[in-house]
Amino acid sequence: QVQLVESGGGLVQPGGSLRLSCVTSQRTFSTYTNGWFRQAPGKEREFVVAISWSGDNTRYLDSVKGRFTISRENTKNTVYLQMNSLKPENTAVYYCAAKGLTWYTGDRYDYWGQGTQVTVSS
Repeated sequence: QVQLVESGGGLVQPGGSLRLSCVTSQRTFSTYTNGWFRQAPGKEREFVVAISWSGDNTRYLDSVKGRFTISRENTKNTVYLQMNSLKPENTAVYYCAAKGLTWYTGDRYDYWGQGTQVTVSS
């Protein structure tokens, strides 16, 4: 069983930044693809970004390209999501996820965290 714990959410003004962290218990951290999803009130959960085990491959939702950056620090079993130029429509619960493949381009992940709330408002 893989556990994922997100942190770093909060309230930020439009145009501001936040960095989310996801600490995982993946035994072989480096062989998993990790992703971030989000769910806004009244909407379905949607894919945001993913990173391969090596960090060489990434995939982004078009609307966040150039503003969000995913990275990973294998020595700390941690995945990060740097979010810049935040907009009110980015308000959602953000979830970290893991898939037991070195690189995965689908949306069906095996493990999920509990989520962290991000609110963008003035």
